[in-house]
Amino acid sequence: MQATPGKLTHNELIKEANPTLAGTIAQTLADSNVDRFSDDDGQFLKFHGIYQQDDRDTRKTGKKYIFMVRGRLPGGVVHPDLYLTFDRLAQEYANNTLRITSRQGFQFHGIVKGTLGPLMKGINDALATTLAACGDVNRNVMAPPTPSTNALVERVQEDARRLSSALLPKTKAYHQIWVNGQPLNLGDEEKDFVDPLYGKTYLPRKFKTAFAIPPLNDIDVFTNCLGFVAIGEGDRLLGYNLLAGGGLGMSHGNAETFPRVADVIGFFTPEHIESIAKAVVTIHRDFGDRTNRKHARLKYVLEERGVPWFREEVERRAGIRLGDPLPFKFTRQGDLFGWHKQHNGKLFLGLYVETGRIKDTEGYKLKSALRRVAEQFRPEIRLTPSQNVLLANVDPKDQEGITRILAEHNVAVDNQATVVRRASMACPALPTCGLALAESERALPDILTRIEALLSELGLQNEEIIIRMTGCPNGCARPYMAEIGFVGKSPNKYQIYLGGNESSTRLNRLFKESVMTAAIIDELRPVLARFAQERQKGERFGDWVERVLWKEQPVAAN
Repeated sequence: MQATPGKLTHNELIKEANPTLAGTIAQTLADSNVDRFSDDDGQFLKFHGIYQQDDRDTRKTGKKYIFMVRGRLPGGVVHPDLYLTFDRLAQEYANNTLRITSRQGFQFHGIVKGTLGPLMKGINDALATTLAACGDVNRNVMAPPTPSTNALVERVQEDARRLSSALLPKTKAYHQIWVNGQPLNLGDEEKDFVDPLYGKTYLPRKFKTAFAIPPLNDIDVFTNCLGFVAIGEGDRLLGYNLLAGGGLGMSHGNAETFPRVADVIGFFTPEHIESIAKAVVTIHRDFGDRTNRKHARLKYVLEERGVPWFREEVERRAGIRLGDPLPFKFTRQGDLFGWHKQHNGKLFLGLYVETGRIKDTEGYKLKSALRRVAEQFRPEIRLTPSQNVLLANVDPKDQEGITRILAEHNVAVDNQATVVRRASMACPALPTCGLALAESERALPDILTRIEALLSELGLQNEEIIIRMTGCPNGCARPYMAEIGFVGKSPNKYQIYLGGNESSTRLNRLFKESVMTAAIIDELRPVLARFAQERQKGERFGDWVERVLWKEQPVAAN
């Protein structure tokens, strides 16, 4: 911990001066003579679920400002009417694609300032919201999406929705700007606004919450600031093991920043979930670093103060005693694909979505197919943390019709992709993300093709290897938990990380510091060749790396 308080960051100063988060957003929105918001308003926009960006492919001819809008969808559950609204809004006001996020939300890309207002109003008219999908607050609450994996899924989804509402900021500015289309009338009452949970200056940094049900860790629950591991007995929820202090963001060249998996803190019964969640949020509010945003996540509070201190602080704030954690074990992560039965006798269909982008391309009309299915058969759409789609609660009599519509649009139900592709993830990166140092979504498909050829050459063509890529070290696609992770270092160069595990409970480690895209296969070939020859029966690549490679090479090579 710092010995003396440092200077507050600029973000802290503007939050203090504008506690409603309104800034001058409404005034700028109404001004047709400008195509962007001020930098300060750009920070406030994040709390409203909006990122101000520019098209980095066109920078040489001048900046073209565009916006990304992120929907807040607790647990990734989307009613068919809302899905059809999102589909239409993407066509009318964005780039006619929907991007599934790694936190079970939808993102609209390519929005210009003139269409930002209508798109936001359309989302809210459909009784959805983008509030707190970004910003220094609790973001979209994640929960297991797959209805057949455990009888507790629907109960846990209910708790996720409950927490999502309980942890929303209370500012009226969002509704007045985007629904009523009015500037906020900043009288004395509004100027003195203090959010009852977050306080006047909200959190020091973003905050992420997730639920998981063992043995499936499809959420990557250990990567979250706040995690709840459901402990059940048959169909009955006994309670939750509390996790805290996970997070993957880091900065290149800054050893004080690092990925971290969450600590297991203790057990509590279900009725205490809201008080426990608010206790953890307020610990971050009160003890997070407001002088250095790179050091502001809750994971650093846990790292520096320790679990015993944290547990006592949670108990004091929540007014309950935590029990010892109950035993649990995760065995795998990832999604189910194809048709499966649910616990309630209905069906669900898992569909692979390459790099999470729902779109129409020549010969593959996924966006059109999903629209037709939603219109005609009205399944519940669920978004997975691995950026795929589930069509849930399907009546068995509709299975054939849904399969037929998908086939008409060249969307396969069986054998949708190779095992490697189905286990892959990528962040959007270029050309929209302002933080991207290298390609990700646009680069990963080709890199996977090359890796698949190498695996086939080595007799490993049926081997699932979890591969994830991000364009920068913030790690939105969770590359630090992958068996092979690529992290953008500079244009056309990546760090390579190896050694995550199937249950997504272990961080990988840096293998190579700076590798050109063209050299990725050359770097992976000798490692994968050794794995093919030296693996134990049934051993996964990440486990072989941990067992063998890191004993020989504990420090990353340059």
